[in-house]
Amino acid sequence: MRPRALFVDHVGALGGAELALIDLAKAYRDTSTVVLLADGPLRERLAADGVTVRVIEGGRALHDIRRETPRPSLRAAVRVLELAWQLARLARRHDFLHANSQKAFVVACLAGLLARRPVIWELHDVLSPAHFSRLNIRLGIALANRFAARVIANSHATASALIEQGGRRERVRIVYNGIDPARFDAVTDSQVEAARRELGLDGAPVIGVFGRLAEWKGQHVALDALSELAGVQLLLVGEALFGEEDYAGALRRRSRTLGVADRVHFLGFRPDVPILMRLVQVVLHTSTAPEPFGRVIVEGMLARRPVIATRAGGVSEILEDGVTGLLVQPGQVSELVGAVDALLANPARAELLAAAGRAAAERKFTVQAMVDGVTSAVEEVVRARHSALGRAGLHPPLQHSAGEETSGR
Repeated sequence: MRPRALFVDHVGALGGAELALIDLAKAYRDTSTVVLLADGPLRERLAADGVTVRVIEGGRALHDIRRETPRPSLRAAVRVLELAWQLARLARRHDFLHANSQKAFVVACLAGLLARRPVIWELHDVLSPAHFSRLNIRLGIALANRFAARVIANSHATASALIEQGGRRERVRIVYNGIDPARFDAVTDSQVEAARRELGLDGAPVIGVFGRLAEWKGQHVALDALSELAGVQLLLVGEALFGEEDYAGALRRRSRTLGVADRVHFLGFRPDVPILMRLVQVVLHTSTAPEPFGRVIVEGMLARRPVIATRAGGVSEILEDGVTGLLVQPGQVSELVGAVDALLANPARAELLAAAGRAAAERKFTVQAMVDGVTSAVEEVVRARHSALGRAGLHPPLQHSAGEETSGR
């Protein structure tokens, strides 16, 4: 039986980190619980997969803490303490806490201290000034060094950024995200054609950017490239999730200014991403800042589509330039245009890249490999805790279901 995990995430939306959590929680569902600090589609997906899930609303105070926030308000600090107290009561029924985001990690550290349970931080972010305020970076590093039994980084790039900022190397384990290819393999030609008719694409070549609308994700770069790609249609699949609505509005204005509004399809959140990826000729990844991992890149590879991605962060760990995809410099519109033109003009090369990408994704980024990697780190932590309790003459509580009460502390 797997150790009893208390998974914690601060959002209810479906981002890349949350999709990874779903697959991990499913593997642990017989013994574990997921706590969300906001309600949303994530709870529905977890419940549908048979995962025990609870929502403890973080409220506005927690929501207002941003990556770029210089310092949290007193109201936010008080709310974090309240959440930690509630989480600690649940943590006593589990072997460890698993924090799936930085906000969740802050709360989990305090809860772990109160409940005397180890904390594992699943790090899905590059801790750099391009993504976080310096105060938030210092806070994350300080908490990791003091409270994290392990930090599971989703790429070497993510791990390196943590260590460069002062994180303890010996506590870091690298586990790539895994993605199930079944949804992509289930797509039929008739579904693709139906989607093409729905969007009114006719026979035009189509490229797509998939992921939430955020400035560092670089959808504006794709718009700039589109203005130099005559006759090409662009799908922007995703929506603003974390207070980035202003950027979404700016993208629409930019499309009008560039004169490409009639060739851009703002599709928002879509549940049929595998179909839409099969529809496009090329999947684009246009991030302007280092990407921690790049889940949509792997998805594009699994969809058997050639991928053009920016050479920064964990992307180079996924794609081999010229072999399983193409890499371009972040923000370089002319380079992106040249890469798209080259693939649209040479379908045979595009097909070779797509086939090699699919094979690499199947080999390297499986759900089972992700679960095994996390489980290995978890077992290290649980064994170390049991050994420490044994040396102190104490004993961990007996195994029981995650829903039962226990007095073990």
